[in-house]
Amino acid sequence: MTLARLSLLLLAFGTSLWAQADSGKLRILTWTDYVPADLAEDFRKETGIQIEITLTDNEDIIARLRSSQGAGYDLVHPSHDRVAGAQQQYGIYKPLDLSRIQVDHFLPEMLEATRKNTTVNSSVYGVPYLWGTEGLAVNTRRAKVSDYTDLCDPALRGKTAIRAVRPVLIAFAFAYGEDPFALYNDPPAYAAMANRVVDKLITCKQNIGLVFSGEKELQDAFRSGAVTAAMFWDAPSWALNREAAPIRYIAPKSGMLGWIVASTIPAKGGNDDGAYKWINFAARAENAARITKAAGNFSAARGTLKLVDPKLKAQLYRTFPKGFVNIHWYENVPAGIEDAEAPALARLRAAP
Repeated sequence: MTLARLSLLLLAFGTSLWAQADSGKLRILTWTDYVPADLAEDFRKETGIQIEITLTDNEDIIARLRSSQGAGYDLVHPSHDRVAGAQQQYGIYKPLDLSRIQVDHFLPEMLEATRKNTTVNSSVYGVPYLWGTEGLAVNTRRAKVSDYTDLCDPALRGKTAIRAVRPVLIAFAFAYGEDPFALYNDPPAYAAMANRVVDKLITCKQNIGLVFSGEKELQDAFRSGAVTAAMFWDAPSWALNREAAPIRYIAPKSGMLGWIVASTIPAKGGNDDGAYKWINFAARAENAARITKAAGNFSAARGTLKLVDPKLKAQLYRTFPKGFVNIHWYENVPAGIEDAEAPALARLRAAP
């Protein structure tokens, strides 16, 4: 046998071993608490597949998959508005084979919204996993607020909080009577809108006591009384409410911002079979309810409400008494939007 022939056989043998090793591990790029450890262990017992978690956020997902050309992970959880644009620019995902997914396990509205946002050239790249909103958290014993702009009320000087990121631009734009999503396909017009919003936010910034980056930071500020009202997410706001009833999560008059986390498969993932198994496993009502318990956000799977904590379910109904109305679901982020808004956000961050 020639050395070249032997090398080819060894390479083929090594590749086979690598494939077998990959089939026993599922590498998931996800957010904190979105894959509970006890549920991952039950998945291993059922399938023999060990889950390996890497924590992330939307920007990190794109950066990691772009640098690796879609390799290194087998299942990824980006927001549904961050899939199509990244796929069109970088080709980091592979189309889903919906025949391998039990799509009837998902809430029809969530499934349709995610399919719509993650479809590129007639191929679907995502199915729903969890959903959530961003609105207002307020200590109702200390203040009354009805919209994002109330965070700039001089009566609350030093007692309000925001982040200096895109959602703040989007939310305040709606509160000022603009429609930022209508400008997504016109980056110059969007940049002009961003500057108009930031001009107003800069005049308000001295009123704001905290520009925060993470949920724990803001939760602690509410607990200490340093913050009375803030633009915040639903799950950590509900958690505060369970600790202290006067802290409530409310829907702003101009509308909440809504997002859906999608399940996607990277272009060069090594364990598609495991990824499909987890998607179906996590969409079973009893498992989806366990994910909701861990993450604090509600699953996109059917039949979970009867299985979740009654207190959390009550908070959901109190926040959304009329269902999913007056929610601005995030539109797909097209190429160029980050560059268009970056100067405005930089001015906001730099302002005293």
